[in-house]
Amino acid sequence: MDHVQEYVENVDTKWQDSYQQLAKIIAENIPEGFALRLQYGMPTYVVPLSVFPEGYLGREDEPLPFISLAAQKKHLSLYHMGIMGNRELLTWFQEEYQKVVPTKLNMGKSCIRFSNPKNIPYELIGKLVGKISMEEWIASYTRFAEKNKK
Repeated sequence: MDHVQEYVENVDTKWQDSYQQLAKIIAENIPEGFALRLQYGMPTYVVPLSVFPEGYLGREDEPLPFISLAAQKKHLSLYHMGIMGNRELLTWFQEEYQKVVPTKLNMGKSCIRFSNPKNIPYELIGKLVGKISMEEWIASYTRFAEKNKK
């Protein structure tokens, strides 16, 4: 956790307030069981190896990531792994986003980018974070991994 704190303390001042608000809303809404740690160089909520010992991509030393929050040079990035492959959740988020934010959604497969701190829908992000339990995420990931095995 101390590495997470170090990351947060070093977020550029331009993003500091927005980052802290997003981090707080995620912490308040993340379902039970996820653990916060530094993974891939950013604070990430993961499924602990004690719960899912298979690990991410079959790596038994790497916990399954769920949600990460990064401060980039030009934007804040929220990586929500649970949104990939979940058409229902993705559609819900896209529709709700358009209702509350006046700008176009800037999103990749799992990455939601915020380039203007004034247009971050904190309440909506809180709802998104709480939509998938740890058990649901493990089941979804496991189905995906099985489907993509060779």
